[in-house]
Amino acid sequence: ATCACLLWENSFYESGQTIAERIKALVPQVEPELVSQLAIELRHEHNLRHVPLLVTRELARKAHPNNLVANTLAQVINRADELNEFLALYWQEGKQPLSKQVKKGLAAAFQKFDAYQLGKYNQDKAIKLRDVLFLVHAKPKDEAQAAVWKQLVDKTLPVPETWEKRLSSGEDKKVVFEDLMQTKSLGYLAALRNLRNMQQAGVDKAQVAQYLLEHKGISQVLPFRFIAAARAVPQWEDAIEPAMLKATENLPKLSGKTIILVDRSGSMDAALSAKSDLNRGQAAGALAVLLREICAEVEIWWFTADLGSVGQQIMKKLVGSKDTGKWCAPVPNRRGFALAELLQPLNAGTDLGGAVNLMFAKDYQRLIVLTDEQSATSVPQPKQGMNYMINVASYQNGVGYGNWVHIDGFSESVVKFIQAHEQLIHEEHTSA
Repeated sequence: ATCACLLWENSFYESGQTIAERIKALVPQVEPELVSQLAIELRHEHNLRHVPLLVTRELARKAHPNNLVANTLAQVINRADELNEFLALYWQEGKQPLSKQVKKGLAAAFQKFDAYQLGKYNQDKAIKLRDVLFLVHAKPKDEAQAAVWKQLVDKTLPVPETWEKRLSSGEDKKVVFEDLMQTKSLGYLAALRNLRNMQQAGVDKAQVAQYLLEHKGISQVLPFRFIAAARAVPQWEDAIEPAMLKATENLPKLSGKTIILVDRSGSMDAALSAKSDLNRGQAAGALAVLLREICAEVEIWWFTADLGSVGQQIMKKLVGSKDTGKWCAPVPNRRGFALAELLQPLNAGTDLGGAVNLMFAKDYQRLIVLTDEQSATSVPQPKQGMNYMINVASYQNGVGYGNWVHIDGFSESVVKFIQAHEQLIHEEHTSA
């Protein structure tokens, strides 16, 4: 419900409000300590912002021993603007006094942020950072922080020199981006998201390519970010792809033979979320690119439903294979953007059950299905190996249950989950 949740966004089966209400209903059904651990994991391992705040707000509806709420809140808030965002959630149903633990947690979180972080997010919102400071009576950890907080209270805290501020002030884009890369002060995601701006400003592509390869932030970014960047600036694919492949180099490998089965049906053309510039097919393609790099031995297949004779001829040309069949085919041994391009959605139906049956006839250690679980046929139960049904749409209900290891929602943490799951199975077998 939470690890791949884009909070308050509608999905095909559930409204965004229903998803939020389901999460709220689940919190009191789980041990408070486990809720706390999950909220912290959501923020620091899955890099989600709003879901951990919601989970912590629901945890705070009751008093818990050992400052559980305060400690959770202090760890979940990782960006200055999350201080007032949490208060907005806390007062969503009407203004009320803050509990002692909430005050304590917010006060502890406030001490994390320096002048740059507070200045960057000191925006003119309904609930301002200075309002939070007044409410929780936080104490500065030293004189330097006391001086910064006084500026915040007096409304004299300077706005830091971010790339956004420099551009909005009218500085030359080319000069700004080249300077930021030279001083290594442009974040990795900010660099990827500004590639179009840099190209249009005339920034040297070789300098950008070198920055993307050498910046330490590369280890935190996985293929779907690079694929989105390449879609924005296709002329710079040759600068982006080497960085994408390097980002996967040091990831743990999956041993044995892996079969990846990718859904290319028409429904995979739906947007991943209301705010995303990727569709489900592109998300599945990004995961396939990643898995292709970390699997010791891999075979990749795609499927739809019967395309008819004309569709078959088109697909034979696209995938370069004589063994195209009517609706399911192996993908040539490609990697990177070339692989992702071969896996994009087609205007066709979905025979998920039939495709899975074909894969069951093969020998493998693990089968990973990337789909949105909309199928015209029933899905059989696996009888060999490890079998994962990964739904790139965050739906409550799907079709891959029973003996399947079922994952709802697209997240780059899917691969970590598979590795951890198989390690656990291995340890259980060894101890038995």
